[in-house]
Amino acid sequence: MNMNSYKIGRDIDPRYGRSCIARKSAVATPSNLASMAANRILNEGGSAVDAMVAANSVLSVVFPHMTGAGGDAFWLIYDAKTGKRHSLNATGRSGSKVSMSNYSRKDGIDVRGPKAVNTVPGAVSGWLEAHRKFGKLPLSRCLEPAIDYAQNGFPVGDSVARFSEFAIDLLRTYPTTAKTFLKDGVAPYMASDIMRNPNLAKTLEKIAEGGFDAFYKGEIARQVCDFLQDNGGFLTTEDFANHRADWYDPIEIEYRDRKVLAPPPNSAGFVTLQILGMMEHKDVGAMKHEESEFIDAFTRATAFSFKDRDTYLDDPDFNHIPLETLLSKEYFRDRVKKLHDPSLGPPEKGLGQKGDTTFCCAVDEEGNVAGVIQSLYWEWGSGLVAGDTGMLLQNRGTHFSLDPKSRDRLEPNKRPAHTLTCSMVMKDDKPEMVIGAMGGDGEPQTQALIIMRVLDQGYSVQEAIDAPRWLLGRTWGDHVRGLRLEGRYDPEIADKLRELGHENVEILENFSDLMGHAQAIRIWPEHLEAGADPRADGLAIGD
Repeated sequence: MNMNSYKIGRDIDPRYGRSCIARKSAVATPSNLASMAANRILNEGGSAVDAMVAANSVLSVVFPHMTGAGGDAFWLIYDAKTGKRHSLNATGRSGSKVSMSNYSRKDGIDVRGPKAVNTVPGAVSGWLEAHRKFGKLPLSRCLEPAIDYAQNGFPVGDSVARFSEFAIDLLRTYPTTAKTFLKDGVAPYMASDIMRNPNLAKTLEKIAEGGFDAFYKGEIARQVCDFLQDNGGFLTTEDFANHRADWYDPIEIEYRDRKVLAPPPNSAGFVTLQILGMMEHKDVGAMKHEESEFIDAFTRATAFSFKDRDTYLDDPDFNHIPLETLLSKEYFRDRVKKLHDPSLGPPEKGLGQKGDTTFCCAVDEEGNVAGVIQSLYWEWGSGLVAGDTGMLLQNRGTHFSLDPKSRDRLEPNKRPAHTLTCSMVMKDDKPEMVIGAMGGDGEPQTQALIIMRVLDQGYSVQEAIDAPRWLLGRTWGDHVRGLRLEGRYDPEIADKLRELGHENVEILENFSDLMGHAQAIRIWPEHLEAGADPRADGLAIGD
């Protein structure tokens, strides 16, 4: 599927605004329904983590093409009581019976259908583990809004409608999927139609009542695995029962007088940090009015980071990843000297990856901060709803390699390399900003760009999100390897970039979905400033 054949940009005037200035708490998500649900949780005294459980469970219902209980997630959490920073890895491992012999080296790993589901979905374990450690309200209350929308219906947003129409053939392929996400099992839902998913409501109710065991050791796991095995899949109930979400320390670098945090591998978080580490050696503030120079330096730094990602990113339980070198100041200084080495050619020669995702963030009245990046990988994931669960399953394991020499080769009980990442900016050991963006290759680029626009160029959070962006590489399952500039850029900038040695430079529509969806909250001493992306159906809201 190639999204370039489908117009997915929108002529939106950001002055209509999705930003929020709040006194004590705030939330930002790519769906107004998820944001309002999370904000209600905060107003009831819930923690930032409670709000994120509410938001991400609602997104499983109202943003099913991007995320869901059948996907994976990473969390960044700041605990105000202890001052500690936490990273929670809620990504699934491949099944114990999954190996390269299950697939043809010639044809590759299936990208849709039962054989595309070769890793256990980890997102729900993230909800439950984060809530166990940092939740204040009952889990059932946090899941209540999602259950209500699934049972009683919700108005379909523009994003779901566009991607339903685009993927209509995929949604019709599997009867359980068509029954769940198409009107009368045939036609795509249009914007403002009411969609219901009573089977997903039942799944969420079971999670609310039984927690981890209900999803990973009970009826849900049995139903998913029976369905997959009946249709040629490989996951077993033992694979689900053995799953766990793991706590780690975030990785970090110094940027200017701040520290920037990201999840460690198998997340691609170090890519964001590498871009920032190289760009720290540039006068980014002065580049505010020299956009072509900014884009040129930024994309060359990005290309270097992508090369390291493609070389090293893997499950650290299987291979050592030399972060001590990849995130060192000496490494950044050396790389900056080589940004314009003519022997390296244009940065557009680099490879890219695919992906779709949602990012949400929240700050509560006590100063706790949570950011969650959650995904099905491709739009609509595997395209497969397992039985009567109402839940789309991810195709994250299609990222594995079938090359026996690859570090990221497919092996049993292994987490795949993930495009998923989010960031937190710390100043004087206190959180100053939490930020994330979806969109495959665009995730680290957008996060680094917004951080620089805010810290170096004086943008507000919303201005930084609204401003036109660029993308080196791929997203949304397409195969473009060039440099794409969003509409609203002067065509002369594209010409200047070509003169600077870039190739395959293309200008897209205004507010193109290909640029991904970003959300962020900045924490000031006396207030909060939150922003949500006009390229999605999102909302920043607070109190």
